[in-house]
Amino acid sequence: MSQGVRTRPEGSGQPLSEAYDTALLDLDGVVYAGGSAIAHAVDSLARARSGGMRLAYVTNNALRTPDTVAGHLTELGIPTGADDVITSAQAVARLISEQVPAGARVLVIGGEGLRVALRERGLVPVESADDDPAAVVQGFGGPDLPWGRFAEASYAVRRGVPWFASNTDLTIPSGRGIAPGNGAAVEVVRIATGAEPQVAGKPLPPMHRETIIRTGAERPLVVGDRLDTDIEGAFNGGVDSLLVLTGVTDGAQLLAAPPHHRPTYVDADLRGLLTGQPEITGDGDGAGFRCGGWTATAGADRLELTGDGEALDGLRALCAAAWTAAGEGSCALDGGKALARLGL
Repeated sequence: MSQGVRTRPEGSGQPLSEAYDTALLDLDGVVYAGGSAIAHAVDSLARARSGGMRLAYVTNNALRTPDTVAGHLTELGIPTGADDVITSAQAVARLISEQVPAGARVLVIGGEGLRVALRERGLVPVESADDDPAAVVQGFGGPDLPWGRFAEASYAVRRGVPWFASNTDLTIPSGRGIAPGNGAAVEVVRIATGAEPQVAGKPLPPMHRETIIRTGAERPLVVGDRLDTDIEGAFNGGVDSLLVLTGVTDGAQLLAAPPHHRPTYVDADLRGLLTGQPEITGDGDGAGFRCGGWTATAGADRLELTGDGEALDGLRALCAAAWTAAGEGSCALDGGKALARLGL
């Protein structure tokens, strides 16, 4: 993938499952939502796997162990082994192990996923700032994490102990709605100490490095639903990405995406792995950008869309018009009327 400014989604003459050797899949919003498989996910992943594509599941949630995540996916009908799951807990544990002595104690503010990952790297999880830790690590600990755990982290960080965080996602989806994520908990310790943690999870390079180390991918494709973690993580790692519209990103956010949030490909769901991707033609002159039966142009204050056909083709054409107009910035043109034509 070129790190130049992307001005349109790319086309592909072959199915993405053949063009790339490994799919690095986000979970919530991509594979499942609220614990249930997203429509078309189970069948699409089975077909991609049977065609030779390796599937790896990459999550910023440090609470669950790879075994637990693999078990959940298998129950959904997606056969998965623990080796197919990469978590931010594993990424941060490796980051810590490179900076502290073997066998060092690490104060854990979080759940079992962090403890398992630390032990895998030969480190010893401890519970108190008075246990002489060589590092503090903070990861999502679930809704019942006691407030006193933040105090333990603060005591150690104020004493100068290096501080690490699995990720800084401010929110996390739950069965009842959107709840505070690990990033919100990290803010508590940051406010109390004035310190800054080293962060491992998406979209930062340590997480991408962990996925490549564990999968051995040579031509990876990041598949996600979030621009600020999945797609930005792919950009930071210099690899291609597929945005699926089954999660949090909507059409307006996609059109306004700055360069580091622009995916290589856009599709409705994981069926996009099994197909090629249409080419977008045009160079932004008076004829506009064309995809399928749609033509998109950038006017003085809004995006215009003419034609008809598949809604996704119209969205892809609009992306080309918006991203070209924005250049290295974020498109401020009104795309509401054009998106309404597409039902997006």
